[in-house]
Amino acid sequence: MRGLERAVGYVARFAGALGGVLTLCCVALVGYAVGMRYLLGQPEPWTDKVAGWLVVGVVMLASAEAQRRFEHIGVDIAREKLGPRLVRVVHLVGTLSVAVVAALLLDAGIEMVEFSRMVGMMTDLEGVPAWWIQAMLPVGAALLLLVAACQSLLLLLGVEPEYLPAETGDEMPRDPLARAE
Repeated sequence: MRGLERAVGYVARFAGALGGVLTLCCVALVGYAVGMRYLLGQPEPWTDKVAGWLVVGVVMLASAEAQRRFEHIGVDIAREKLGPRLVRVVHLVGTLSVAVVAALLLDAGIEMVEFSRMVGMMTDLEGVPAWWIQAMLPVGAALLLLVAACQSLLLLLGVEPEYLPAETGDEMPRDPLARAE
C-alpha cells in the first residue's frame, strides 16, 4: 500500500510542480502586459485571457498536491474534540467526499470537452480551440480523484496516509518524498 501511496504522491507532486511553472509563466505574462501597457503604451489584450487560463491550470494541477498533503480547509477544533476512532471516520468521510466531487468534475469536464470539440468551439484568440483550455478541468479532476481515492483506500484498510493531520493539530507529519536534510 505504501508503494501505491508513493506512486500517487509522485504524480501529485509532478502536477504541483507543473502548477508552479504555470505560476511563474503567469507572473511573467502579467509583468509583460504591465510593461507593454504602462511603459510602452501598447496594451496586449490577449494577455488577460491567457493569464486567466494559466490561473485555471494552476488551480487544477495544484489541487491534487494540496489534497495529498491535507492542506485543504478543515475544522481542527472539532477534530480535536473527537477520539482517534471518530477522527479516522471524519478523515474517511472527507476523502470520500473529495473523491465524489472529483468524479463529478471529471465527468462534467469530459462532457464539456467532447461538446466543444464536436461543435468546433474556439476561444476569443484566433486559432485556439476552447477544448484546449477546458481540458484542464478533467485533467485536474482526474489527479484529485486519484489522490482522494488512494487516501480513502488507505483509511479503509487502517493505514494512516502520509500528511494525515495529527490529532493535536500542532505537528505535521514528515513528507516521505522530501529530501533528507
